[in-house]
Amino acid sequence: MNWKFWQRRTEPMPAPGDPDWERALINRVALEYLGDQRRGRRWGNIFKLLILLYLVGILAVALSRSAWEGLKAGQDHTALVQVKGVISADSEASADRVISALRDAFEAPRVKGVILRINSPGGSPVQSGYINDEVRRLKEKYKKDKGHDLPVYAVAVDICASGAYYVAVAADKIYADKASLVGSIGVRIDAFGFVDAMKDLGVERRLLASGANKGILDPFSPLPEAQRQFIQTVLDQLHQQFITAVKTGRGDRLKGGDELFSGLFWNGDQALTLGLVDGLGSASSVAREVIGAETLVNYTKKKDLFESFADRLGASVANGFLQVFTMLGGGTPR
Repeated sequence: MNWKFWQRRTEPMPAPGDPDWERALINRVALEYLGDQRRGRRWGNIFKLLILLYLVGILAVALSRSAWEGLKAGQDHTALVQVKGVISADSEASADRVISALRDAFEAPRVKGVILRINSPGGSPVQSGYINDEVRRLKEKYKKDKGHDLPVYAVAVDICASGAYYVAVAADKIYADKASLVGSIGVRIDAFGFVDAMKDLGVERRLLASGANKGILDPFSPLPEAQRQFIQTVLDQLHQQFITAVKTGRGDRLKGGDELFSGLFWNGDQALTLGLVDGLGSASSVAREVIGAETLVNYTKKKDLFESFADRLGASVANGFLQVFTMLGGGTPR
């Protein structure tokens, strides 16, 4: 088989002594340069096209999922709101995201019940408190407007501890798997002390502050007993707020004593015995057997397309794409 069809056609170069040799050499170099430029643009366009197809694929998947959820929402269903990961202001389990999803669920016309599916070790007491308060407010508002209750159930997955349990106690009932970890009703603050290490190294700490306690918990300075007691008082007050929320939500269903509020945690079976949960089950079983609407519609606020794309690629890969686009003449995105 003759493969010359695929080979680049080149005219023979004149001999070095030929008068046209320099002109032919310049032409050859120019042609090679132009050819390289064309190949670079061609591969650049292919690369951009592949990225565009990838983005279109992600968008198509997201839209198909949204369309499917929309179809299911047209029938009687159970609203699912996930509290996943650390509860903080900038996480997927932030109060803004969870509360926004809860409001949508309470306003949807065919919702027969709401499930908070929780898989979180806790986090910010402020964010957890926001969600707890909003669940209670939405329940009261719904009953006032509709004349009947919309049940809200919390379902623990792997872990429902600390601030996550703070969220769960706002629900009418709490369910867990027998192996779920539940509890950790307490408050903590972490710090390190390098005072002795500084002395051993012969390093002098120079901390200037305008308030006597402005440098509290500075890791390179000693912690006076008065400051230690003050911090403990703050933690005790936060702990008492947590305990009050648990007792308000659980009432006489709690069977344990003070150990419930010591920061310990238990598996699902133990939590059921102690009254920390009301039964064993999953989101699907609660929707099917308790609420009576087996179809689950996920109301959880998802990240937008840019956030999802950034998560998939990672910061380093995204930065690499940016550099390649710039080198290919795409400019800097604005």
